[in-house]
Amino acid sequence: MLDYSNEFSTSRVVITGAAGIFGTWIAEAFANAGAELLLTDARADETRAVADRLGAQWVAADLTNPSDISRLVDAYTTKWEAPDVLINNAGIYPRTPLASTEPELVRRILDINVAAPFELSRRAVASMTRAAVAGSIVNISSGAALRPGVGGSIYAASKAALETMTRSLAMEVAPQGIRVNCVQPGFAPGSDVSALSADHIEKMLNRIPLGRPSGENDAASAVLWLCSSAAAFVTGATIAVDGGRTAGDYSASNASMGASI
Repeated sequence: MLDYSNEFSTSRVVITGAAGIFGTWIAEAFANAGAELLLTDARADETRAVADRLGAQWVAADLTNPSDISRLVDAYTTKWEAPDVLINNAGIYPRTPLASTEPELVRRILDINVAAPFELSRRAVASMTRAAVAGSIVNISSGAALRPGVGGSIYAASKAALETMTRSLAMEVAPQGIRVNCVQPGFAPGSDVSALSADHIEKMLNRIPLGRPSGENDAASAVLWLCSSAAAFVTGATIAVDGGRTAGDYSASNASMGASI
């Protein structure tokens, strides 16, 4: 990973879903670059552990609860007035057949994956504008926005909505000097939220042209770049950091067909 210590040594960064695999990797990347962090997740013990290891502040928050969102916003406005960076990483991705998908689950997916990033962005933009901060917001999406799977219709819809929202917000807040972008991380089998069988992991890896899962520096590097001055003219973009998974249909078993052309 590039050395961003000169870029983020005075930056104040809020990261949601910080106890998850990608949230932790992104938090580690910003911490290594010298940023001051406020981490949040619904899982208090796990969030505390990550925060303690990185020397960060933390707030346990259920993003379906408006009072928890207000408590998170109060925490950073009291300490900083406004963040320089907001990473909307929190998300849930249950896979359930259509017939057994209850309305409560639909609402929860949309609340966490779409409504919470919108509300957090709305309130972050307000604080950034008051403090004259030319901030950066990065939403963490998924390749499911482009390549939905069976049993994940609402999850895929939520990520497609998040990407569309990213483009719309980017246009709206550009006059304030605030940039809004999106990253689609690749497949990472180490998530403790979704236990995956060895067979499923093998099948997924077989569909990635670069032949490996996402590592700790892959999506995190893209996030840091988007928040850096090197990406000062980038807003409304979605970057897939997935080893080519969303480029098209691929399997390792038939890749050799193209190599001989």
